[in-house]
Amino acid sequence: MLVELTVENYAVIEQVRVRFHAGLNLLTGETGSGKSIVVDALGLLLGGRASAEMVRAGASRARISGIFEITPTPALAVILDGAGIELEDGELLIEREIQSNGKSRAFAGNRPATAALLRDLAPHLADIHGQHDQQQLFSSDVQCAMLDSFAKAQSVLDLVAQTYTRWKQASAELEDLDRTAQEKLRMADLWQFQRNEIEAVSPKPGEDAELENERRVLRNVVRLQEVAGAAFGALSEDPDSVTTQIGIILKKLDELARIDETASDIAAAIVPAKTALDDATRALARYIDHLEADPGRLDQVEERLAAIEKLKRKYGASIEEVLSFLEEAVRGLAAAETSSDRRVGLEKEVTALTKDYEAAARELTAKRKEAAKQLSKNVATELAALAMEKTRVEIRVESAPWSPNGADRVEFLIAPNQGEELKPLEKIASGGELSRVALALKTCTIIPPRKNEIPHTLVFDEVDAGVGGSAAESVGRRLKKLAGANQVLCVTHLPQIAGFGDHHYFVEKHAERNRTVSSIQELNKTERTREIGRMLSGEKITPEALRHAEQLLKLAAN
Repeated sequence: MLVELTVENYAVIEQVRVRFHAGLNLLTGETGSGKSIVVDALGLLLGGRASAEMVRAGASRARISGIFEITPTPALAVILDGAGIELEDGELLIEREIQSNGKSRAFAGNRPATAALLRDLAPHLADIHGQHDQQQLFSSDVQCAMLDSFAKAQSVLDLVAQTYTRWKQASAELEDLDRTAQEKLRMADLWQFQRNEIEAVSPKPGEDAELENERRVLRNVVRLQEVAGAAFGALSEDPDSVTTQIGIILKKLDELARIDETASDIAAAIVPAKTALDDATRALARYIDHLEADPGRLDQVEERLAAIEKLKRKYGASIEEVLSFLEEAVRGLAAAETSSDRRVGLEKEVTALTKDYEAAARELTAKRKEAAKQLSKNVATELAALAMEKTRVEIRVESAPWSPNGADRVEFLIAPNQGEELKPLEKIASGGELSRVALALKTCTIIPPRKNEIPHTLVFDEVDAGVGGSAAESVGRRLKKLAGANQVLCVTHLPQIAGFGDHHYFVEKHAERNRTVSSIQELNKTERTREIGRMLSGEKITPEALRHAEQLLKLAAN
């Protein structure tokens, strides 16, 4: 619902700020006062094309902003989340700025936005029906949604969408299996070879490092024996060995402690060192005992390392990477071996889902065709009451490629005048006729708002073109009916329609500082009566016109 609209330096509007309400909001005023400009400005907030000609003469830029109160829906949430926009207290601020050089920029929720984003948001904000607007009503998808709503086909539509999604996924997987079957067979041979090659060696994590160390030892046994022997002699066997020297030192300290007990702590500090040296000596002796040249073992180590290096050159820089590659090959083999079984299962699944989709789509098509006949009659009846008595309406439901919305293409066709052939809605030349068709369709497909649901905004411009008398009253009553479930903004020239408004705005053009400006004023009850009287009698408001205006207001209230 549009809560507030601010327009600055746009066409003949210097600055206006208007708060709108739920129900039927009517804008009236003299011809050329700027009523339709308000609608055009709102169209810019919904992604309409901007032009430098829109900027008020002498101004550097025009600015339009609107505050919309909206009901969050999953579809809207996808758009807002994708753009990083958050609602504030259920409201969304949309802004559009047009510079005098023709450049423009937009903002949504105080974040920069593109015109394309505004067009994506438009269906969730407002629906404009005017003489020069690109109607959402022209879209086959929108027409189909209106027909489905009239047919109360949501449950069948949900079943169709769910079945289509499952069928599409299964079909895509089956196509992928067929497309890659030959490749997988070729790869299976390769994976089997790679698996056999790696498993033949069966490397263990960290094994290469251990083998490298063992190879260094085997290659340097003589040198190691020499160095270890020298170390052992220095520790124990030589007359001047460390062990001998420590033994001498401990004896001296023992002798010292017998004379001076305080020296016993010095000996105690050396005892652990002697113990450690004894342990090291025994360990070194065992090490020397195991040092033995073994050419056969060296050959085995060399061969094992060569086999591991070969695997590492082909499958990874380390044994861990080689083993990871082996796991992938095993998985690939398993998938290749089970793909034929999976294919048989998918074929059965696709066949079953195809039958399910066709059955659900047939049911949906039947509902649509039945509803199309009734909706066509209802719309024709509504149009007859809107001064389009000879209008023929036909809603065609034709076969179309499968989709989540069924296997139909819906098209609304109309012949406004007798003897004309049926044409799509976008081919209607008269904007007034198109607005009345939209009004009739909206009236026939009106859905009462759910609890706590914020009304949607519908905007009608030129809806009263070529209408008068009782037909004007019919237009007013239908707008009033629509306003029970939606927020309706309507520009009108007819007092019969103006009488049905819940809120009345007067648009006036006047001169200020030798410049023409437009202003908008919400009217109270007395002002509203005078405005309707003006619409009835012209510039001079007569007592008779005022009485007639009061009668119109009373009639509309009943």
